[in-house]
Amino acid sequence: MWITFSIFAAISFGIRGILYHWTSQKPLNRNALLCGTFAMGALVNLVISIATSSSWSLACLIGIQMGLFSFGGNASMFKGFAVGKASLVAVLTSLPSVVVVIMAYFLWNEKLHLMQLIAFVVIVGGVLLVRYSNDLSLRDLKGAQWGILATLLFAGNDLSGKWSTMMGAELYPSMFMLFTTGAICFGLWWLKDRRAEATMAAAQIAAASESAAQASGGVMKSARASRWSDSRTFLIGMAVGTTNTLGMMLIITAFGLGKAGLVSAVVALNVLIVLLYTRFIVKDKFTRTEIAGIVLSFLGILFMRLFGA
Repeated sequence: MWITFSIFAAISFGIRGILYHWTSQKPLNRNALLCGTFAMGALVNLVISIATSSSWSLACLIGIQMGLFSFGGNASMFKGFAVGKASLVAVLTSLPSVVVVIMAYFLWNEKLHLMQLIAFVVIVGGVLLVRYSNDLSLRDLKGAQWGILATLLFAGNDLSGKWSTMMGAELYPSMFMLFTTGAICFGLWWLKDRRAEATMAAAQIAAASESAAQASGGVMKSARASRWSDSRTFLIGMAVGTTNTLGMMLIITAFGLGKAGLVSAVVALNVLIVLLYTRFIVKDKFTRTEIAGIVLSFLGILFMRLFGA
């Protein structure tokens, strides 16, 4: 069953990726969006944990560690996209499953037999081909450090999820801890953004003459009017959070049933969902490299289904 849960988790995260892509084209505060995304997860898991009378053990506190890893991974990825080469950062952030396989071996002696290893390599190779871009060059490594950091943090999130299942932590309380931690971190960053904007506006007005200040105020009002309000952005983030919440529930369940590295590799296929969206909705064309990556990824899934036991 682990592969079934992993595939559905990949679909959920793929839909989340589509929504992230859509919102990235809108004039909004990304930290407000992500705060809403994590807040929805916290709310849903709190309600379910109360309704099902879940046990709140110390092991559930591992969710806090997962939330910190998730926050750090997202923050590093966005920083990498902001200061570096998008194609390089995209490739690097598709590698957490490689780190998970290595660390799971040393931490819990999780070994892959030959057929599983071949399927793992095929899937990761397919994902890398899909993420690969023709403008990627090893001579231009701007943003690589942020991409590597994001990969390590996302891998830490996956390993923490596996650890929580090994410690017998209840699913919903653990997820509540995860999402609450993420919501607090992104919420604090959101408040920092608001204070920085207010400070900048005050400095601009103080440095200008009265007439220039009025003009500056008009421009700022116009800019605020064109950007989505923070409350609207937060609510959109909560809508996005439903897909993120479902995906996390599914992947944690998969970790409880299967090997961490294999689950992480299958879930990485969520990039294919985003790719199909860009092909049929955004009308981007597939390159030969992307087609090869898609074929390899599906072959890897088939191989995993036949020989992954």
